Amino acid sequence: MGGLTMSDDFDAIIIGAGMSGMYQLLRLRQLGMRVRVFETGTGVGGTWYWNRYPGARFDSESYSYGFSFSPELLQEWSWSEHFAPQPETLRYLNHVADRFDLRRDIQFNSRVASAVYREATRDWAVTLDDGSVHAARFLITAVGPLSAATLPNIEGRDSFQGQSFHTYYWPHEPVDFVGKRVAVIGTGATGVQTIQEVAKTAAQLTVFQRRPNWCAPLHNRPITDEEQVQIKASYPDIFRRCEETFACFLHTGDPRGTFEVTAEVREAFLERLYSEPGFGIWVGLFRDMLIDPAANAIVSDFIARKIRSRVKDQAVAEKLIPTDHGFGTRRVPLETRYYEVYNQPNVTLVDIKETPIERITPSGIRTSNADYAFDIIVFATGFDALTGSFDRIDIRGEGGVTLKQKWSGGAQTLMGMLVEGFPNLLMLLGPHTALGNIPRSIEYNVDWVSRLLAFMQQHGQRHVAARPEAVAAWMTHVMECGEGLLSNQVDSWFTGVNSNVEGKQTRVIARYSGSAPDYRAWCERIAADGYPELVLD
Repeated sequence: MGGLTMSDDFDAIIIGAGMSGMYQLLRLRQLGMRVRVFETGTGVGGTWYWNRYPGARFDSESYSYGFSFSPELLQEWSWSEHFAPQPETLRYLNHVADRFDLRRDIQFNSRVASAVYREATRDWAVTLDDGSVHAARFLITAVGPLSAATLPNIEGRDSFQGQSFHTYYWPHEPVDFVGKRVAVIGTGATGVQTIQEVAKTAAQLTVFQRRPNWCAPLHNRPITDEEQVQIKASYPDIFRRCEETFACFLHTGDPRGTFEVTAEVREAFLERLYSEPGFGIWVGLFRDMLIDPAANAIVSDFIARKIRSRVKDQAVAEKLIPTDHGFGTRRVPLETRYYEVYNQPNVTLVDIKETPIERITPSGIRTSNADYAFDIIVFATGFDALTGSFDRIDIRGEGGVTLKQKWSGGAQTLMGMLVEGFPNLLMLLGPHTALGNIPRSIEYNVDWVSRLLAFMQQHGQRHVAARPEAVAAWMTHVMECGEGLLSNQVDSWFTGVNSNVEGKQTRVIARYSGSAPDYRAWCERIAADGYPELVLD
């Protein structure tokens, strides 16, 4: 080991102490395993630890988002809003960590630099940034699909002398915008939430839009005392509903076709969805609106008319309406008076397709036609999604092959949880798992992995690997699920495209596009048959 000391071995090492890592730790403890979690941050929470930008909140209903595994936890925790803000979600996850005494097995301030599978000892050697090396039979990644933040490739980016930060790395201390000249680069889900809040107090907010996104109203509000009682009495029904729907949300698609109903019925249907809270306007559409271009044009036109009605300056409104993709084919940001922000005298929209950013200067931003002075620059420029968080760790399997090499032409997995040639590596929310309402996917993945490890314990097995023919069959299924989807014809993190990351300019199928029930059925069949798709010994 090159003179490095080897720590005591563990049965399993988990990378990350977000929702996946926390729940997986709890389940492995129940199996009697010796577990260590390595977490880069100073606290638990993952996404909700890092993303402290103003306006951060989830857009799944709070009561459908929290953990479902503990009836006691469900009854003792009360969400304050239908869509909880980041500080409340972080308090919740700290409450979970306290309640189940999770911190004693978590090592904070510990970034995993590399993880190497050692064929001689059939275990994983995990090296931290500080040079310490730790060994475990199983390596479980809980690194999250949206945790590798990316900054834009803009000349002079580090020369700016004011405050600047990516939304993911938001400072832990409050940032004051009062009287400040602020730039926000990016108008994805994160940018939209940030812009709404910054516009309330900044002296001047300039939004640099790389490409507009279709946004829809969140319709958030506090949960009343009466609703709280009803929610706590309804948890079994709530989670049963999440299990049944396509993407584990409380909303699911309408079985009718767009052109099976009259124009009046269509309009009334879309008006109803637009006025309701949450993702219904995205995942509750007519069955063909995300696969048929003509049907998609109907909903896109509807949302475009809403934007024009909410933004007073029609030239600005047109800049906010996407022309390169239809509604719902990229991630739909949910907003609260986002479009009205552009009616404020302190807010300016700069379309950087028209006037590109040439460089960041010590005092601000230079575009092709103007120099702007700023006190604060916010980069709402997203993530190297799905595979990026894996790419940032040097993970090496059999024969010293890196995971990045293995996935150079696009990720290949078995159910998003195993990779051929990487024995005893188990991934939570890896590429090709059923995303959607993320905690529902997390709990399923963790439970499936835990059942596999329990099965191996019962049969005296210490080694698990994915069979190549099983990976091939799964990937064929993944490709078939993606056929005909308009979203797979668009550049977005859904299709693994990120203009800020070298080698991520080509579309790949990086996610599972089928329904969550179909995904679970595939996983359950493998488990029920005794895991024939896996080599267990």
